Amino acid sequence: MIYSLRGKLIHRDTQIAVIECGGVGFRCRITMTTARQLPPPGEEALLYTHMNVRDDAIELFGFADRAELGCFQLLISVSGVGPKVAIAVLSELSPERVALAIASGDYKTLTKASGVGPKLAQRIVLELKDKFGGLQPSEFSAMSGDIGIPSASGNLAEAVSALTVLGFTSGEASAVVGKLDGTQPVEVLVRDALKMLAKRGL
Repeated sequence: MIYSLRGKLIHRDTQIAVIECGGVGFRCRITMTTARQLPPPGEEALLYTHMNVRDDAIELFGFADRAELGCFQLLISVSGVGPKVAIAVLSELSPERVALAIASGDYKTLTKASGVGPKLAQRIVLELKDKFGGLQPSEFSAMSGDIGIPSASGNLAEAVSALTVLGFTSGEASAVVGKLDGTQPVEVLVRDALKMLAKRGL
């Protein structure tokens, strides 16, 4: 299994990135979110990867950070959700938005992605909701627009839970979340924590 690739970016568009490592160019399918974060061709880039093996092909999927990779792997674990659908979801929604939509049962947000109808979106929520069970603030600002603020410690704990579901260790998540303002909504805490983790190269 190829965990990550670091090397010279020799090609990039909205769907594909090619990174040269040791004289070999690795072609990765990417989300639009990752495409926006990649440097110009010719510069060094890092992608976290998932290898998908089929009878007729072996494909690499690349992500700018571990949170997006973790969310992708959760999505493809759902019956009926293949890599292309997962890429479409993450091209439309950030990992934290996906997590909050699933945790709050807001399947309609997932239907914004190409190829995700109401039935598939409901299945994603049904099969993954338990994994995001630690995320239960009184209301999710991303979905309702009405920001409910429980206790600061509760918000911080929910943010740590979201990050661990997305693939970070409890130690990594706690270290960055502990530096944030717990009175902020959970979505903001997760977003800011992901930015801090990305700067650390985690």
